[in-house]
Amino acid sequence: MCSNPACPIHHPAKQTSHDKGKWKEEQEKQRRDEAIANTTGIRVLGAIGAAVPVRLLKRDLQFVLNQIVPLLDEWRLQTLARQHGIRKDRETDVIGKLFAAFIRRADEGSLSRVLVESIVLLAAARTNPAVVLREAASTYKVDTDAIALKVKQEFALKAKAKKDAKAAPKAKKAA
Repeated sequence: MCSNPACPIHHPAKQTSHDKGKWKEEQEKQRRDEAIANTTGIRVLGAIGAAVPVRLLKRDLQFVLNQIVPLLDEWRLQTLARQHGIRKDRETDVIGKLFAAFIRRADEGSLSRVLVESIVLLAAARTNPAVVLREAASTYKVDTDAIALKVKQEFALKAKAKKDAKAAPKAKKAA
């Protein structure tokens, strides 16, 4: 033991009940401020929800897309852009700017499709992509088996055409 009664490590100063009361008051004030902030946020969100019409207007779709699209990584944004015919003309083109211009010009139907697709891509980035696509497909009644079969057939045709193209020059050389 330390023989020095003034040592702060071995003989700490006794806390008074006044310090405990002050600490409790600060904790209560902090809890109250958090509760106010949470309640305010919930009510603001409720007011925003009440302002949204049953059928989303073009401005609503544009707002949501302008918030969601930046959350997509570069690869997923390029995938979404290719889905809607957006291509970079030059190396200096930025896909984000091109997509923002598309959002400003697109009609409500296109914006609705882009919104659903971007949400599926965003969800796929966060969880298992196969599960997200399967859920989206079942929601929209998309026959994934038929699509998979068609893609396999297209790839088989391309492979066969490639094989035939390689065989044709060899036949010409033999003649």
